[in-house]
Amino acid sequence: MEKQNRSIGKKEVKVPLRDLSKEELYLPGSAACAGCGDGIALRIALKALGKDTIFTVPACCTSVIESSYPNTSFGIPVMNIAFAASAACASGIRAGLRRQGKETQVVVWAGDGATYDIGVASLSGAWERETDFLYICYNNQMYSNTGIQRSGATPFGAWTTTTWKGKEESEKDMIAIAMAHHLPYIATATIGYPEDLHRKVQKAKSIPGPKYIEILSPCPPGWRYDMSKTVEMSKLSIATGVWALLEVEEGNITFNGRSKAILEGKIKPKPVEDWLSGQGRFAHLFKPKRDEERIKKFEEIIDQKWQRHREGKL
Repeated sequence: MEKQNRSIGKKEVKVPLRDLSKEELYLPGSAACAGCGDGIALRIALKALGKDTIFTVPACCTSVIESSYPNTSFGIPVMNIAFAASAACASGIRAGLRRQGKETQVVVWAGDGATYDIGVASLSGAWERETDFLYICYNNQMYSNTGIQRSGATPFGAWTTTTWKGKEESEKDMIAIAMAHHLPYIATATIGYPEDLHRKVQKAKSIPGPKYIEILSPCPPGWRYDMSKTVEMSKLSIATGVWALLEVEEGNITFNGRSKAILEGKIKPKPVEDWLSGQGRFAHLFKPKRDEERIKKFEEIIDQKWQRHREGKL
């Protein structure tokens, strides 16, 4: 069992977008869909992580994006592993590196299906052992790679190929699950705010022990919007309060950017309907007849979340 010194350094560097590393570790010619949020997230995160990094990637869109051997879309070593085993694999990689006296960054890059559902047991185990690694979940709110099926991260009301009339349940709260494991650092991000994402990955990199970052990653074919609107959808998720930018350090929750302004009442969130109506996966809530009951329930879920935030809770 690994036990880490959890002291967190206070020095933090915010790098303007124009000053990010010019080195590209997410290489041209990947197999990503046009407008893929995951590809944008990978590019920004890898600039923060640097070349001395090892990825472990379970079955997910990223395992397709990277292409098949001997070709690759990454300029770092990658270990592909089974859906349920990425965190266990990371634990083994960390142990092997430690025996060699190396401090290479060990990073799991996984989708929400592998994180919320199939891999949550091994992830919980790695967190409980206090393995020194960074787990990054790019959350597109469905199993996009295998055919757009619902996952534990799929929001209430959303169409998927396994929820034809819209999902009847709300999503899991993975940030709360991470908090229950007493991690030294937890954060959320989205690709619409790349400087915020870069800062959080860079910060996590400097903290010993297990860290968790969850990136909302819009998916054009799964969410059913025009591929040119990925960044717009990402920013709209924050503007409407559907997603929040936050950090949790040693159990203390702080909000960032526009989410902080919404929490403090300095700005009003945009109508949640603006986010819903821009995605084909919610089209059945508006056509052929407006579903007032489910639209209202979705809005209530978001309102209740922000009420908890104002009380200092997730």
